[in-house]
Amino acid sequence: MNIVQVDSVNKHVYENLYQGYAAEFSKLIADKPDENGRFKIYPQLAGQVVGYLLYIDGVPAALTAIKEQSHAEYEICDFYVVPYFRKNKVGKRFITSLFKQLLGAWEIKQVAGADHAVSFWRDVVNDYTSGAYLEDKYQDEVWGLVTRQRFSH
Repeated sequence: MNIVQVDSVNKHVYENLYQGYAAEFSKLIADKPDENGRFKIYPQLAGQVVGYLLYIDGVPAALTAIKEQSHAEYEICDFYVVPYFRKNKVGKRFITSLFKQLLGAWEIKQVAGADHAVSFWRDVVNDYTSGAYLEDKYQDEVWGLVTRQRFSH
């Protein structure tokens, strides 16, 4: 398992993996590809938003985009594990490594209807915090009704 930050050399890898992620959630967020068959990447990796790629045996297996809202306050904007790699807790190990690297306050949101994502994040955050986290639902200005987990460490 090798985690690397997205930069100009590997940005195309992130963009390629993102297409699978966007397609998977397209029905839930009413998104469709453009005339070239590509989904828009949101948010863009720039400024406060940093991307990370997970490689397993040299193969890109997952991505995440993390926004540092202010010093040591992070939001997971995107998180995707290629279906082939969704075993052996790959996603959990990936994000747990980043939690340990980027200490601070965290916020994770899941759109309505993404029940598998809600279950995944509850499991990850509950294990990581030993149950010391907050969860609520609220009306997000961009995504509508979301489930949200928050914790600090």
